[in-house]
Amino acid sequence: MMSVQEIVQQFLTDIQHTTWWEYVAVFAGIASVWYSRAENILVYPTGLINTIIYIGLSFNGGLLGEATVNFYYTVMSVYGWLLWSKKDSQQHYVLHITKASKKEWLLHISFFAVFYVVIFMVLTYLKKDFYPGVIPWADAFASATAFTGMWLMTKKKLENWYWWIATNIASIPLYFVKHYVFTSVYYLILLVMAVFGLMEWLKKLKTNPA
Repeated sequence: MMSVQEIVQQFLTDIQHTTWWEYVAVFAGIASVWYSRAENILVYPTGLINTIIYIGLSFNGGLLGEATVNFYYTVMSVYGWLLWSKKDSQQHYVLHITKASKKEWLLHISFFAVFYVVIFMVLTYLKKDFYPGVIPWADAFASATAFTGMWLMTKKKLENWYWWIATNIASIPLYFVKHYVFTSVYYLILLVMAVFGLMEWLKKLKTNPA
């Protein structure tokens, strides 16, 4: 386990190597989560800036798991943008915040489990000869929770925040040990924002039940 002094030293060293692309991606990601908390459609265009940049950064850094997650984010952002924009004949938005039923919870957990197993197996195989920097169990957990959270966000399911919170908790140390310290701080900020996002959506759901 690293000492506090070693953590600080690694942070100071790695922050000097942070590219301006990473800064742009981080601030776009923070803006995206802010808009998500407010249930604002701008969550998707700002999110696309973040995910497209991180695809490139991840490939350059040999982070295949992160690149795959961000590609998925990009595709789902387009899908979510279409869903959130849909209106009825009276020009009212069709999609509203809802809570998952017990049956839907089982589906969500199954969705997570399938992706976890698949990603873990793929990364374990690739680690041997192609991507030695991956941490299969941790990368698979962060990726599978993120996949689930993004899927539920497109459908405005309240539970998306629980999955994002899990993703952020896993990603903070994961990116730090891979020397993306600014991104690690970014996920710490996202963790705080996800908690507030959950509280905000709970408040909206209580005020305007679907």
